[in-house]
Amino acid sequence: MNRWNRIKLKDCCIKIGSGSTPKGGSTVYIDSGTSLIRSQNVYNLSFDYNGLTHITEDAAKKLNGVTIFKDDILLNITGDSVARTCIVPDDVLPARVNQHVAIVRVDGKTMNSNYLSYYLASPKMQAHMLSLAVGKGASRNAMTKQMIENFEVPCPPIETQIRIATILSRYDSLIENYQKQIKLLEEAAQRLYKEWFVEFRFPGYENTKIVDGVPEGWEKKQINDVCVNISSGSTPSRNNKSYWENGNIKWVKTKELQDGWILDTEEYITQEGYNNSSTKLFPSNTVLMAIYASPTLGRLGILATECCCNQAALGFIADEKQISWQWLFLKLYELRDDFNSIARGAGQQNISGIVVKKTIIAVPEKPIIDAFTSVVSKFFEKQKSLSAQIRLLTEARDRLLPKLMGGEMGVILENHPAV
Repeated sequence: MNRWNRIKLKDCCIKIGSGSTPKGGSTVYIDSGTSLIRSQNVYNLSFDYNGLTHITEDAAKKLNGVTIFKDDILLNITGDSVARTCIVPDDVLPARVNQHVAIVRVDGKTMNSNYLSYYLASPKMQAHMLSLAVGKGASRNAMTKQMIENFEVPCPPIETQIRIATILSRYDSLIENYQKQIKLLEEAAQRLYKEWFVEFRFPGYENTKIVDGVPEGWEKKQINDVCVNISSGSTPSRNNKSYWENGNIKWVKTKELQDGWILDTEEYITQEGYNNSSTKLFPSNTVLMAIYASPTLGRLGILATECCCNQAALGFIADEKQISWQWLFLKLYELRDDFNSIARGAGQQNISGIVVKKTIIAVPEKPIIDAFTSVVSKFFEKQKSLSAQIRLLTEARDRLLPKLMGGEMGVILENHPAV
């Protein structure tokens, strides 16, 4: 059985350090140009292009010291997303990072960047980084440069590192392929929704009059009027371990709202925690929407099973006699920019649940919604199936990762089922 030597990152990296926010505020942000990567863009083994901003040439020059190179590892070092990590995508370059993201650049001789990225994203290393980060900032989680420099990583020969990364990348290639399919299904549902309910080109529209800005027969109602329940969750006390340890009730945090299905959750609460808090148990097909803090505000999720959620989200249970949850999901997606535009708050931008409930929407006649739902329900079900496949692949990769990293099994690329 192989037992590889361990090496500190400061001994195999040529750069470890965080970036900076350019001076000038919104005046330096532009639609294209040098990318400015923020913590919201960095997820474990994946890069989220949502909210990716760009800066002027002058602003980029002032941040030349935090220039991102090809194959650099991005590591979040502050806030709720601390420890999330991925390799920068080529199509994001040229790029800089702000102060919440660290650059980890390997020497390429002792350490391979893909191998190190997988190790940093492994469940064991994630748990280690999170334990270090808790309480290190004045008001939020944080990791320091010194902590990162002293991370110890198993260091097999570089050829073995590359072979390990190649095996694991096969899983990620399949995951990426399924994610692209999900994205295409999302876009297809959104296009059809826009055609029918924004442009009013639904079946039979040619013979339908527009009255008071909406097709004849449609009604203007509050969102609250087309739901049997809209309510927020809550967080059981973190100080009471019996509310959290060995829990079996799924509990959703707003960072898990990514405009798709929620099959599982990072945390579970106990029956005691549920009984002693004001959180609610939402049924499957409930639509959750984040109501706190940009850029999360307005993000959606669909519950595949019963779940509770924290107070930063609203749960919408559609009145199926009037609408479908699929239509409601896409309506809330349409309203996201409106909700963000009226969000308020000094520290963070939030929107009141009361305001959301009272928002006026145009509700089509039920036969039109039924016809629409019969089409898009297939899209949603396919997304759910693909999400389940992604979950299985992710679990398989995460089980394999520590075995490969620890040298507990032979690295035989040719015989690996993922190749």
